[in-house]
Amino acid sequence: MNFFKRISLLLIFLTMSPQFVFAAARSWELDKAHSNFYFGVDHVYSTIRGHFNEYSGEVNFDPDNLAESRFYFAIETASIDTDIAKRDKHLQSSDFFDAAKYPLMTFTSTRIVDAGNGLYEVHGKFAVKGVEYDLMLPLVLAGVKDHPAVKGKEVAGFNGRMILDRLAYIIGSGKFYDLGLVGKDVEIFVTLEALSEK
Repeated sequence: MNFFKRISLLLIFLTMSPQFVFAAARSWELDKAHSNFYFGVDHVYSTIRGHFNEYSGEVNFDPDNLAESRFYFAIETASIDTDIAKRDKHLQSSDFFDAAKYPLMTFTSTRIVDAGNGLYEVHGKFAVKGVEYDLMLPLVLAGVKDHPAVKGKEVAGFNGRMILDRLAYIIGSGKFYDLGLVGKDVEIFVTLEALSEK
């Protein structure tokens, strides 16, 4: 049997063998009414809190199939909401997010590590203001169960907290930090509910 025939038979064998079939991880649809990306940042002595009103995401997650699990989020920077329109407009300006030029922040996972006790280290690429950074998003799987209010669906919950230095991502030049007005460390709280067919 010549070399090419051997290669062809090997490929057929690998394709047909069950242990070489890579199934996609389970798909979950974000429940946007019960999910969001919250933040808190110091202003002189107080802490200003806000969130983003517009975002989209894709979740494929199976704790038994992390190799095929994926998280993707796209957040519209112009949708920032701190409950004061004038402040939101300033945050949308070139002093901070420059939303007109950079309308989206995105996070695309590249690998997920089970860190134990329900914690998953979601490593990926965070793109903000035209630059891509390595970022690890820690997410705790709160649980998976039948949805109490949606028949035929299961609900999964994820929560994560982290601190980001906004100046490292060029969210501001640092002048407001130097003046003692706006802190550089931003507390991030991600909370997600996602639904899937049973």
